[in-house]
Amino acid sequence: MRILSGIQPSGTLHLGNYFGMMLPALELQEQGDAYYFIADYHSMTSLFDADARRKNSLDVALDFLACGLDPKRTVFFRQSDVPEVPELTWLLMTMTPMGLLERCHSFKDKSARGIPVNAGLFTYPVLMAADILIYDSNVVPVGQDQKQHVEVTRDIAIKFNEQYGETFVIPEPRIREATAKVPGVDGGKMSKSYGNTIDIFGEEKPLRKRIMGIVMDSRTPDEPKPDADQNLAVQLLRLVAPPDVAQDYEDRLRAGGLGYGDLKKKLFECYWACFEEPRKRRAELVQNLDHVHEVLRGGAERARAVATKVLDRAKRNCGLV
Repeated sequence: MRILSGIQPSGTLHLGNYFGMMLPALELQEQGDAYYFIADYHSMTSLFDADARRKNSLDVALDFLACGLDPKRTVFFRQSDVPEVPELTWLLMTMTPMGLLERCHSFKDKSARGIPVNAGLFTYPVLMAADILIYDSNVVPVGQDQKQHVEVTRDIAIKFNEQYGETFVIPEPRIREATAKVPGVDGGKMSKSYGNTIDIFGEEKPLRKRIMGIVMDSRTPDEPKPDADQNLAVQLLRLVAPPDVAQDYEDRLRAGGLGYGDLKKKLFECYWACFEEPRKRRAELVQNLDHVHEVLRGGAERARAVATKVLDRAKRNCGLV
């Protein structure tokens, strides 16, 4: 089973990234042939600062390695280090109906919100299809919001196969239902776009201030909170604390007698402890960037060994060679 996943270097990674994509990906590297990439081409639809892209790409590599990615077991690389991907994208473009792209949620949502839309954003699903198909991927772990793009990939691959003969493996999405939404400090979905994130590797004092600044309701500590399971701090605590600790604080809040300040202090303590070992590993990696760059180079070589074969197969089948 070949597993394919990618993450954009569009900013500092946060708890939403970790529990939504990184942790499931790290768990899956034990279950199959994992190919994980830093989607720097994709970031070009919304990030227009070259230096920021370089820095963010390196930070993503550091974060993944610090959190437990095993480069011996997993093929880990930068998307732009595999030039076969944009070449395959053009082949797939010729099999992609305009209407299919016009129906994609990411394009429609941004257009509806008045966000300037470029051609890259419109054709984003075709580049994603190339990312998936070029490695003969079987499984693509995605959140519910990305499921449509895997379905688009399947549609394009099936149409290509019908036109030119069996060329591509048809991938299956694997939906991460349990981690579909990680709440931000404002109660909405955690997202860099909303400015409501808790960074994985941020500085201690600013992050403590951000967590302690989470707004609660006006009920006094003594009042029972029958809706304790809906409390934002409790929801975040469930992610970063041992299950028995999270349950104890939820029960105490429900019964009354627990102040919101104490709850948020515990949330920060558990969050800080949760990433203690990854913080140490990341600090070591920062002192050995040659190793990080070597991991990415080695990953790209392994990825290209597969990508070249798949691209050659596609070009041969459609008459380009």
